[in-house]
Amino acid sequence: MDRISFTDGLNLLKNENLLELGQRAQGTRFQKNKEPIVTFVIDSNPNYTNVCITDCSFCAFYRKPGASDSYTLTVNQILEKVGNAQKMGVTTVLLQGGHNPSLPLEYYLTLVREVKKKFPQITPHFFTASEVQTMAQVSNLSIQAVLEKLKEAGQKTLPGGGAEILSERVRKRISPKKGGPEKWLEVHRTAHQIGMKSTATMMYGHFEEPEDILTHLEKMRQLQEETNGFTAFIPWSFKPNNTPMQRKIPKRSFPNYYLRIIALSRIYLDNFPHIQASWFSEGKKVGQMALQFGADDFGGTLFEENVHKATDHINQTTVEEITRLIRESGFTPVQRDTLYNRIKEY
Repeated sequence: MDRISFTDGLNLLKNENLLELGQRAQGTRFQKNKEPIVTFVIDSNPNYTNVCITDCSFCAFYRKPGASDSYTLTVNQILEKVGNAQKMGVTTVLLQGGHNPSLPLEYYLTLVREVKKKFPQITPHFFTASEVQTMAQVSNLSIQAVLEKLKEAGQKTLPGGGAEILSERVRKRISPKKGGPEKWLEVHRTAHQIGMKSTATMMYGHFEEPEDILTHLEKMRQLQEETNGFTAFIPWSFKPNNTPMQRKIPKRSFPNYYLRIIALSRIYLDNFPHIQASWFSEGKKVGQMALQFGADDFGGTLFEENVHKATDHINQTTVEEITRLIRESGFTPVQRDTLYNRIKEY
């Protein structure tokens, strides 16, 4: 099948009939992943600090250094959270936090080492690209040196958070202190080059235009062509409550647009193994519908989550419910690990 161009993708996003787009995406999904299964991971998403100096206008979670409700957890406090997660059957812990300049590199390395030592069954899926940048700045080391130290400590994967929209125009407006798109790409490119895998994300529904979304997808596709290091692509819609952007963004029909983006992603990102549907960010019914629009993964259980919670967006589930939702959608539920190795078929 010929690869679609930027212009083709833009036309699909803006003009294609939604149901026809979904049918095309589902055809692509079954060419890539032929079995009628949908995977999910049992995971938790705690945070080690909400202290941050980056002032992203889309974020309701962060607090400035010294704020009365700011916090930074000790290594032992985080280990307690990981231990509790393990008791619930968790195999992946996605740990992330703010950009806290008071934390030395050794803090992060100790977290990885101790989790690997005390909970060998759990994958430390830690630290977004911008957190890795903060580590490099604080330690006066290169991105590669920081990633190599994390890998030596036992980390094998990176979460894809912090990409937002990889468009210079959009990033300057919503996260100007975070660095441009190339900073996020540099961290993931370097991680892939030293043998780590990662996910890729997109947060849309604020100031981006369709051209920005295609720019984002094109950058993802190009980097995957170069490194083959991404396991999955995960888009979600911006949650505005309690953020500085709350009263500034235009209204959108989020469920329909989400399904359109899922379908376009499956078609455009032809070198990505998996597209993840989100019951968590978009709601369980929309998440189920996304499984008919090209997605083949249902994300994680997210037993703990605080970033979306700060925007008053709270959605919870159980393993039993996730497997039921997948079955109701016409697929066989399969538990996976962080690297998409199968653990259990339900």
